[in-house]
Amino acid sequence: MPATSVTISIEPPRQPEVERLLDGSTAYAQSLYPPESNFLLDIATLERPEVAFYVARDGERAVGIAALVTETAATDSDERADDPTPARGELKRMFVDPAARGRGVAASLLTRIEADAAARGIGEIVLETGDLHDAAQALYTRHGYREIPQFGQYVGEAHSVCFAKGIA
Repeated sequence: MPATSVTISIEPPRQPEVERLLDGSTAYAQSLYPPESNFLLDIATLERPEVAFYVARDGERAVGIAALVTETAATDSDERADDPTPARGELKRMFVDPAARGRGVAASLLTRIEADAAARGIGEIVLETGDLHDAAQALYTRHGYREIPQFGQYVGEAHSVCFAKGIA
């Protein structure tokens, strides 16, 4: 159930409150997994044009974050090289302030990101989470994501669990 008092917008990641959430996300991941098992995007990467960075706010207070990194279907010089439509997006850096958990903030972020992805013609959202992130895995499953084989940089990673969802 989406959080009713929370608003979600695309914002720059370089803001003190947002950086606090990024730091919390990093600390949490580092408390669970060895360094080589953390695939966290840094703030400079989150500022790149192919990244939409979402901030959930309860009033003025930032309570959650997530990023959608898009990739186009054409990677080199194939027949779709002139088509800039993103083929899929990867959900990254989803994190909710511990004080705001249980209020539907993550569900609201997912709902907004999926709606934006569909509006942009993205056909699929993929993501990676850790094998110890039981709550995250349950959230994604509740929202229609299915477990898939590891992809990209996550192939062979002992702690990575990957999911995908087709977007209409």
